[in-house]
Amino acid sequence: MKFMHTRLLCLVLVAAVGFLIAGGIALLQTTKGVPVLNYHQVEEKDGNPLTLWPDQFEAQMDYLAAEGYTTITIDEMMDALENGTPLPEKPVIITFDDGYADNYEYAYPVLKKYGFKATIFLIYDFTDTYPNYLTWDQINEMKESGLIHFESHTMTHANLAELTSADELRHEIADSHNLLSEKLGYDMHYIAYPGGRVNEEIEEITRAAGYRGGFTVHYGLSTPEEGRYQMDRIPIFGANMHTLTRFKLRLAFAPLIAPLEDLRLTLRSYGFTALADYLLIP
Repeated sequence: MKFMHTRLLCLVLVAAVGFLIAGGIALLQTTKGVPVLNYHQVEEKDGNPLTLWPDQFEAQMDYLAAEGYTTITIDEMMDALENGTPLPEKPVIITFDDGYADNYEYAYPVLKKYGFKATIFLIYDFTDTYPNYLTWDQINEMKESGLIHFESHTMTHANLAELTSADELRHEIADSHNLLSEKLGYDMHYIAYPGGRVNEEIEEITRAAGYRGGFTVHYGLSTPEEGRYQMDRIPIFGANMHTLTRFKLRLAFAPLIAPLEDLRLTLRSYGFTALADYLLIP
């Protein structure tokens, strides 16, 4: 009986993977979404799942330049949706979460070298407070370059879906909007939800606070017409495992990989860990 049960699950898995691959191939041919790359830390450090080595980061930026990608701002993506403003042939958006000091030390020089734009989502209470986070002087220098834009990553990096009151949510979402807008001298348009978790109440408070859109960490191309307050990104982190080959696969096949990653997470949530491990995802 156990063997039959396992065999049935395997057959279901194979059928599901086949369906997802077929759907992914169709998406590859039709999707108009923009790849939004999601980084965290860029530093010479082993073992941190949020870390990318500087030479890996530079190799990825060099690949984007060689392949003819043009970095755009999030506003440019939204303007294309709302007003039909044309985008370059191969647009890409580069984002960093949390506002680590190494973004200034290691990533910023590389971005300047290639003339690439990027957005850093700041945690207001961490900024200029802890030694491994950006200072306001560093932020102002990057802002003045015209290449680096800053948006909100809440007040304290709280998991918004676990907060129990609307007042707590408004503090994290609306107060960070207002304080960062005042500090940076322009209106915050976007928020990256810590951990990517979002629900209807969070989305409503985000909209009411004046944000134009919000980002999760759900894998996929960003297609704001399908939900501008729950936009996808492509995670580029994972304990220094992001070889250039892995980066290329994630960038090129996001519409195909995204449903496979969703299936793997679903299998694990139901306790089918062994089956989930069969899904090899770059």
